[in-house]
Amino acid sequence: MHGRPRKSATPVDENASALKAAKIRSLQSQFLLNHHNNIYTKEALEINAKLIESNPEFMTAWNYRKLAFEHNLSNQSEADSDHIKSIIDEELRVVENALRKNFKSYGAWHHRKWVISKGNSSTERELRLLNLFQKQDTRNFHAWNYRRFIAGLKNISDEKELQFTTDMINDNFSNYSAWHNRSVLLSHLLEKKVVGYFPKEIFLKEEYEFVRNAVFTDPDDQSGWFYHLWLLDQTVKVDMPNLVSSWPPHGSEITKTTFPIVLFFNEPVEGVNLQTVSVQVEDDIFKNIAWSPLSSNKFKCGQAWLTHLTIPLGETHSSKIFQVKISSEYSQGIISSNGVPCSQHWSIAFRVSVCHDFQLEGQSLRGVLMTDENFSTVDINSNVMDLFKSYFELASDYEQPTSSKWKSEMIASEIDQYRELLSWAECKIGKLTLARLLMANDAIGTPVAPNTTHVEEVLKLYSELMELDPTHYQYYKDEYSLVFLKQVTSSKESLMKYCGQYKESTSSNITGPMCLRLNFLSLSQIGSFERLLWVQSLDLSHNQLHSIEGLEALQLLSCLNLSHNKVGSFMALDPLRFLKSLRVLNISYNELGAHTVDTRRYLCSSPLSHTLDYDKKFEEFATGDEKVLNFWEAYSVFGGLDIMQLDVVGNAAADERFILFLVKLLPGLKWLDGEELH
Repeated sequence: MHGRPRKSATPVDENASALKAAKIRSLQSQFLLNHHNNIYTKEALEINAKLIESNPEFMTAWNYRKLAFEHNLSNQSEADSDHIKSIIDEELRVVENALRKNFKSYGAWHHRKWVISKGNSSTERELRLLNLFQKQDTRNFHAWNYRRFIAGLKNISDEKELQFTTDMINDNFSNYSAWHNRSVLLSHLLEKKVVGYFPKEIFLKEEYEFVRNAVFTDPDDQSGWFYHLWLLDQTVKVDMPNLVSSWPPHGSEITKTTFPIVLFFNEPVEGVNLQTVSVQVEDDIFKNIAWSPLSSNKFKCGQAWLTHLTIPLGETHSSKIFQVKISSEYSQGIISSNGVPCSQHWSIAFRVSVCHDFQLEGQSLRGVLMTDENFSTVDINSNVMDLFKSYFELASDYEQPTSSKWKSEMIASEIDQYRELLSWAECKIGKLTLARLLMANDAIGTPVAPNTTHVEEVLKLYSELMELDPTHYQYYKDEYSLVFLKQVTSSKESLMKYCGQYKESTSSNITGPMCLRLNFLSLSQIGSFERLLWVQSLDLSHNQLHSIEGLEALQLLSCLNLSHNKVGSFMALDPLRFLKSLRVLNISYNELGAHTVDTRRYLCSSPLSHTLDYDKKFEEFATGDEKVLNFWEAYSVFGGLDIMQLDVVGNAAADERFILFLVKLLPGLKWLDGEELH
């Protein structure tokens, strides 16, 4: 454990272990017999106590004691307080013996908490006992959790407990649990708006100085650094959720009569509905609008919210421009996952140009290609750029909030301090902290548009960290990729360098006239989706992507190239389910099917552990075809899409059975692995 090599057992050790195992088996047999027969006598409890002392992690034995405890208390009258106290004291004694055996026993700590919560116990005694325990093991998180429980029962003030953490940290600053408890207590004080701790800038400066003493004393000790990360999060955290981007963008003009509306917030929110957001076309308020979160979490929150709008054409045969307005009618009904309401009113206005002489989109007679020779430089004076320009020039109308001066000053001061530290100490976590501080400084420096002042320095820091700390290479690589994409999407000028215009008009009928080409960039993660909502065609080929999480926000996406990446499972492609406009998809030369089990999602691959909507129809789809049963994950991803062109070659899963499955699943498929289907 914790890097210590395991020693080979000697014959003496093996003999002792065998005797111990035989003893436990004997006690366990007697205990289970008593448990099954609901026997709660003194003798039965003594057997149970011996078993727990031998194996404190036997949860069934603790549950038995709870049943016995309630049974024995129910047989006592309230007047017999001495006997009740003796029953409680016996339970606490058994817990203490178990903790002497294993101070980190979950079962023992949970049982003690359960007994104390029944009342008739001295919380003062518990606090004294805790002080003794925490002297023996100052960092034991079970004891710290229990301390918070006892402090709550005794109504000990958060300020007093905060002083206790100060004393413990001054005694030994390498105390992860004390730092963590400090963050918990300060969060409570902030939430309750206690004088001296609210607003938060009052105490943050002192806390930065306090933790600096620890990290400068021993830069290689990580306990203080983790607390510093919490302080930074408190510093840059926005006070409320806000709308940061949308499609269509404010002030734009679009030509489709049916289109998606996407609202992108700075954090996951709930409560986006008809009561909180109104959709108005000319003078009519639409009441048949249904909003839904894209890739919502278990709290039914989402950072991106989607609805679809159809402009009523009527019987007129002339061209017409409709004015559309999306606004927050009751913004406080939009609430973050932390329960903070959005109090900032916002409004988005755009035009929809309708012409009855328009032609329907044609279907390409040839497959869509995304090689260099199929693109030309984008003409910045063409109509292609109009919507693109409006997205960047007018997005600032609702980007909030305005930065606070104290935040900028505090982070700037921290940057100076850690530049000084790195001038004399080669410290990996110091470099990581400096990178985070620099990005935080850029994020709050200019609220109107992304600031990239320190991006090059941050990219250099992450490059150095990838060499210095190969154990955490993937984390640094992911962070590097996200920072790089912030730089790319910071302005229309920087983004234009990665855009290409299709030469073939047949391609643009399906993909749109322009493609964002982020290929051959060694990206391991993608982000900055709030600035990519306009993208219809996206080339992410020849990167190192394992996942496309967040891509579901790009509702206009009709063409996606993910070839030559490291996608290892169909569930890593789950965001594709939400992209109903997708017509061209290239997932060739990935690692689909190379990994038997996707351990990042669940322990075993089974339809029983999956809850996607399309699974309900899978059994009907697979009836009479046993070969299809192995492709339930692919079915859940592709089953609701209308894909016209698909490339899957170069994946372990792309055998003949899978090809036949795809042809059956996707009736609109015209091109498969570069060949036209007949």
